[in-house]
Order: sequence, then structure tokens, then C-alpha cells
Amino acid sequence: MRQTWTLLVAGLAMCALLPVLPTVGTKAIRLAWGAPQASPSDRLLEDVFYVTEGIEVSRSLMPLEKGITVQAATDLAPGVGVDASGRLYGTPERTGTYNVPVRLCSGQSCAEERITFVVLRNVPWSPGTLTFPGRAGQRLDGRIQVNGGPSGVIPTFTVTSYEAVPAGVTIGPDGHIGGVPTAPGVSRVPMRICVAGNCAGVVVTLIIV
Repeated sequence: MRQTWTLLVAGLAMCALLPVLPTVGTKAIRLAWGAPQASPSDRLLEDVFYVTEGIEVSRSLMPLEKGITVQAATDLAPGVGVDASGRLYGTPERTGTYNVPVRLCSGQSCAEERITFVVLRNVPWSPGTLTFPGRAGQRLDGRIQVNGGPSGVIPTFTVTSYEAVPAGVTIGPDGHIGGVPTAPGVSRVPMRICVAGNCAGVVVTLIIV
């Protein structure tokens, strides 16, 4: 009798586990590389690109894993494609938001990821004040402003010659100028400002007394 009860309990336990086992297996498959359920942000550093109608695209897809290749495509958005190196190219032809698939491959295994292009109308912009005074030994707190451009788009600021930045001073990708200059002098720092892919070169002048 005791043996019968033991067998019965064991059978019930196996029945309870059976519905769980496929779920565990499915979850493992979904987490594997190449599963369509995985989030694009797990494999791409950036999956949303703000670009401007009529302005040539100069961006790249940047996989987070080594050894990832991109399948070339010519129809990501009107006028925009991607080559096998992940370089985005072309000139956006029409405003709008385009959520499109790209294929990333690791060896023989490929996965479809989705990226978004937000193509904005070409709205002119201009830099604000580009001259900033300061004193040696005192903290700087300035910011490069952008006037105009499409609303809601955050400009990016890139120093193109770090040798021109005076010692102790920092210029961030958000246009903030900070740090503590160590010596007086006048420095002219070349920079590139981009607003949704619409870029221009400027010179920021730092006058330290």
C-alpha cells in the first residue's frame, strides 16, 4: 500500500512539472542570440536616429557584440540605406517616422532588429554665443546655445581638435563648458555642432585672464 502511494505521489509530481518544462525551454530559446523577441537595445548601441530631410546621413549602426555584421539594405527609409559595414548613407527624401528592420548576423546566425528613423523638416539653426570669458583658477560654467532648428531635438557638440582646449577646461557633448583653467590666455577651439544630422563647424573662443 505504501509503495502504491509513493508511485502515485511521484506521478502527480511529474504531471505538475510537465507544463513548466516547455516554458523553461521556450524562455531559454527566446534568450538565445537571434531570437526575434529580444530587445534591439540589447544588440545596438543606438536604434533611433534623428535625421533631416535633404541633409546627407552620416551615421553608423554600432553593435554591442564583437563579430556582428550587417546585411546591406537600400530601403530603410526613403533615400536611406545601410551597407555591410553598418554605415548609414543617402539623403532622406521625405519627412516622417520609419520603423524598419535590419538584419544582424553572427557567423551563420542572423536576427532581424528594428530601428527607427525620425526624418525632420529642414529648419535652419545658428549657434548662439561662442565666446566665453573666465579666470585662471576659477571654475567655468558656460553653455553653447543653438538658436532655431526643429523643436524637441537635442544638439550634439563635438570638439574636433582637443589640443586647442586649454588645460583644466572641459567641453561636453551637451555643449557645457566647465573645469578650472590653469593659466591665462586666449584659446580658439574648433567644434562641430549637429542638429538632427544638420551639422556645421564653429570656433569657440575662451578668454582666460
